[in-house]
Amino acid sequence: MQGKKKNFLKIVILGDSGVGKTTLLQQYVNKKVNAHSKPTIGADFSKKEITIDNTIVTLQIWDTAGQEKFQSLGYAFYRGADCCALVYDITNLKSFEDLTRWRDGFIEHAAPTDPNKFPFVLIGNKVDKEPERKVKSTDAQAWCKENGGMPYYETSAKENVAVEDAFIEMAKMAIKRESENQIFSLPDSIGGAGGAIKMSLKDDQRRNKTQVQKKMCDC
Repeated sequence: MQGKKKNFLKIVILGDSGVGKTTLLQQYVNKKVNAHSKPTIGADFSKKEITIDNTIVTLQIWDTAGQEKFQSLGYAFYRGADCCALVYDITNLKSFEDLTRWRDGFIEHAAPTDPNKFPFVLIGNKVDKEPERKVKSTDAQAWCKENGGMPYYETSAKENVAVEDAFIEMAKMAIKRESENQIFSLPDSIGGAGGAIKMSLKDDQRRNKTQVQKKMCDC
């Protein structure tokens, strides 16, 4: 039986301060939330290992600052992302209106090869506050359609509604992107020295084989 393939994927979570990015991350990774979380300064990350379609996936999920004065500190962490979650608060219209700015900022600083095909997921958080809703689901769906047809999830980080579904979707999209771009998986060691040596040896073997074939042809 063939062993499971291992992948290392990076997910970045963006959105205004107070929309619940940190709480979403806490709920997904730890299955509990801290009611007294402080605003993120710059960026912070957590890791979670899951299995999808016989593939072991290590997710490195980056929670970035939503406050404007700290946003520039998080730009350096956008690069290398395999998927991006754009989060807004369904009770806060401004957080929804700012989504385009967040999306454009990510594309500018992450510089994906093909911005039009980069996987985004939209998350409307705080459905536990439905009576206070200010953003219609239909408006969010229309925004997704206008911005490449990205998937849309309405969640409650506080009550753990659809949180895991949203992150699984991100992982699947990131795996698909990696497969389409034929990106090599990172080795178990983040340093990657072992993988680099193995690739170098394979390259040398291919070159030697080519040289032998060329000499046989010359003869």
